[in-house]
Amino acid sequence: MTTFERVKELCSEYGITIVQLEEKVGFGRNSMYSWKKNKPSSEKLEKVADYFNVSTDYLLGRTDKKRHNNLTEKDEKDIAKRLEDFKRDLTSSDGLNFSGEPMSDDAKESLIEAMDHIFRQTQRINKKYIPKKHRQDED
Repeated sequence: MTTFERVKELCSEYGITIVQLEEKVGFGRNSMYSWKKNKPSSEKLEKVADYFNVSTDYLLGRTDKKRHNNLTEKDEKDIAKRLEDFKRDLTSSDGLNFSGEPMSDDAKESLIEAMDHIFRQTQRINKKYIPKKHRQDED
């Protein structure tokens, strides 16, 4: 599987298009389509890996293990559920303000992305405190 195919698959999992990803990470329109034939620069590869929270090795096809954060599939599902609950609460709140001004859609999206990062960090930190004898073997 090529780097482009892996990115396309991740976009599908996150419910976004390649064009939306390009906008979110600050790439030019259709620039990622060149990845079908050419290797991306390390800077661009790192931006995409950071966005999806995967290793650059996964994007390059050096490993099939997506996450370098030791989160299990169950952890990912728990995080996704918490994030959906947060999104629902955020969108159902009337008059959500920041510094007295209503939040724009971009500000709400930014807040959701920040909360996703926070949920992941919290999950990783909490895993450190599970006694080894109670930890399940990971991939």
